[in-house]
Amino acid sequence: MVYTPRSARRGALFAGTVAVLGLLTACGDGQTVHSDPPVTSSGTAAPAAGDSAPPASGTPVTPSPVASAPTGAPSPAVSRATATPGGGTTSMASTRCHTSELRASVGRNDPGAGQENFPVVLTNASGRTCTVRGFPGAAFVNGAGGQLGPDPRRQPGSSTTVTLRPGQSAWAGLTFSSPGVTGAKTARPAALLITPPDERDHLKVTWTGGEVPVSGNSSSVSLTVLSPGTAP
Repeated sequence: MVYTPRSARRGALFAGTVAVLGLLTACGDGQTVHSDPPVTSSGTAAPAAGDSAPPASGTPVTPSPVASAPTGAPSPAVSRATATPGGGTTSMASTRCHTSELRASVGRNDPGAGQENFPVVLTNASGRTCTVRGFPGAAFVNGAGGQLGPDPRRQPGSSTTVTLRPGQSAWAGLTFSSPGVTGAKTARPAALLITPPDERDHLKVTWTGGEVPVSGNSSSVSLTVLSPGTAP
């Protein structure tokens, strides 16, 4: 039997007790024992989808609040529309002939069966192709610009779009009963104001067609829809 001094036995007993207590403390009270502080190693953050290159090493990455589009995805289409005074939009491209692009004239009278028939002609004076459709507006006026008689009424007819290249024309028939036959009250206009379809500005043409009915029986003046050409 090996004899162990009492002081050595006491030292061994004390060391064993401390080890057991340490083990119970680490495993029995639900707490984690922390050793040295965690070590943070520097590196490169992965780029978000769509980024062209990753950030430099050590640069903090701030997440974007909106997901980026995948690389190669098509860009959203850009709407190209023009605002109108009423709040709506209209296409930027318009083919309608505007008053400033047209020249107006009144052709030769072609009377028949007690009717006076004048072609009202609109000619494309611009450098682009444009269109007219429907009825023009018309009004007889005196030398002071005052209107003579009511606005012409529209004759029944189907509207078609007339394409006018530069220099081409469209015409509408202006017709009224001969005042000498109907006995309607007449006046001799100084000019005829012609307004192209869907326009507000008018063109002024000197009137050389003589007396026109302005009131009384059979005094109405009528207009047809525009057709290609300068006369029937």
